[in-house]
Amino acid sequence: MSRMASVPFELKGKVVYVAGHRGMVGSAIVRRLAREDVRLVTVDRREVDLCNQAQVFDWFGRVRPQVIFMAAAKVGGIVANNTLRAEFIYDNIAITANVIQAAHINGAEKLMFLGSSCIYPKLAPQPLREDSMLTGPLEPTNEPYAIAKIAGIKMAEAYRSQYGSNFISVMPTNLYGPGDNYHPELSHVVAALIRRFHEAKLSGAKNVVVWGTGTPRREFLYVDDMADACVHLMKTHSGSELINIGTGEDIAIAEFARMVAKIVGYRGEISFDTSRPDGTPRKLLDVSRLDRLGWRATTSLEDGLKRAYAAYQAESQVNGHQPNA
Repeated sequence: MSRMASVPFELKGKVVYVAGHRGMVGSAIVRRLAREDVRLVTVDRREVDLCNQAQVFDWFGRVRPQVIFMAAAKVGGIVANNTLRAEFIYDNIAITANVIQAAHINGAEKLMFLGSSCIYPKLAPQPLREDSMLTGPLEPTNEPYAIAKIAGIKMAEAYRSQYGSNFISVMPTNLYGPGDNYHPELSHVVAALIRRFHEAKLSGAKNVVVWGTGTPRREFLYVDDMADACVHLMKTHSGSELINIGTGEDIAIAEFARMVAKIVGYRGEISFDTSRPDGTPRKLLDVSRLDRLGWRATTSLEDGLKRAYAAYQAESQVNGHQPNA
């Protein structure tokens, strides 16, 4: 059973390190921590390569962060995951092992490790419960990344068991929002559709094609809600149990595509290429543990998408081209 910490963990006045602060997830946690009385520390990858044990240990020894949000990872879409298999397993295990061990030997008070939905078996029952991890085979295309994430969850659990370390793990659902990756081939569905409908609106395209039948259902969480949940759990949760972070609600891809088109202002036709694969019919997290710990998402999907599209437009103007393309 998940349990509340007997005494809420105090962030006030602590030295807090966000690993991966430039990514979508890490930057959202940085934005959320601005509302807390903490001394935030980050470090650029050009200064400290998290795959390099000596650099990580040296930096931790000098800075001695008391609280760590572990959002750093080598990430990519299905093509990158499937072709760079050795890089994905090596880099992610190295990053995780270095940061967790450095946190331990430098006496960090608390660490949060962020997982990925690919840790769950490909055919696990829906909605996905935390205890379904390691109950069946993984999706083959991103297995190396999933194995690395499972290793991180198990490391946090092992350090808690052997050393009494207050290390916890959380599992966010599909995220979207400011800082997303809009690459034409490597982006996830939310960013891909925002970009596709935006470009279709600008070009006056009469039709936009969405892959698959449109019937699969997916859950989406605005990234700033995810960051708020992470801060809430850092304060309230202490245990070896993994905690899912999501909305507990899902939407059919066809309905979702129509919602994105409306927000972007695309008024043409939407068709579905049924020759393309649908993937898993449904991917929804069981968020009952999170609910018991006193947190629920507050940003509606429509409001979140409006903010995400505004952020996409702002990033396009700043960069003078498509963001992260």
